[in-house]
Amino acid sequence: MKKTLIFISLFFLSVIYGQVFTGSLPTDMNIYNKVNSKSSNRELNYNEIQGTPYPNKQFVLAKFNDNFETAPARYNSFKDCIEYQKNNEIYILPNTEDFSRVTYINTKETLVNLKTDDELSGYFYELVSGKNALYKKIKTKFTDAVPAKNTYDSDKPAIFKTFQPYFYIRTDNGFIKKPKNQKEILEQFPDKKEALTAFFKENKIKFDKEEDLKKLVNFLNQ
Repeated sequence: MKKTLIFISLFFLSVIYGQVFTGSLPTDMNIYNKVNSKSSNRELNYNEIQGTPYPNKQFVLAKFNDNFETAPARYNSFKDCIEYQKNNEIYILPNTEDFSRVTYINTKETLVNLKTDDELSGYFYELVSGKNALYKKIKTKFTDAVPAKNTYDSDKPAIFKTFQPYFYIRTDNGFIKKPKNQKEILEQFPDKKEALTAFFKENKIKFDKEEDLKKLVNFLNQ
């Protein structure tokens, strides 16, 4: 009897998860993948714009937390959302706590939806996990086309421009946002001041370099 009750409970739990995962409506990409262009006085399709809002345009099999099924997915760094495929339709992953962690199965890359209380709040790539964690934000903006001013000038096309990555370090005290120098790190870890001073002396850390920041955060987690 007890085994039967456990089986029934698990069955209904899986049904609920399935409804949550597939409950959103499919996205009409002909409407979704458009950007308003004032200079053209119309909406432009993504394929009319130079560049791309996708760090990886291909859909790659991904896992959405531990309790949900897998699906091919990709990150849109212009609209800051996860697009996924199911039954030959494209959906937008709900922006909820249940789906706040997305891991690509083959590459192990993980995107985490972080509430950072600033303009970058949203999906970040998790580079180092642990008590102290390192995240990378990829942000893309749309720059509208600029018509030529005269016959000697030339038209400038509409483009997607991806910024240099922004890095955030999460500590027990919150986020160190876009760290710029050693002083910011030392202020957050006064108990590690001596060890960090020695670390910085031995390692020329550049705060805009991903590998250097990984080395720093891994050191903080020792």
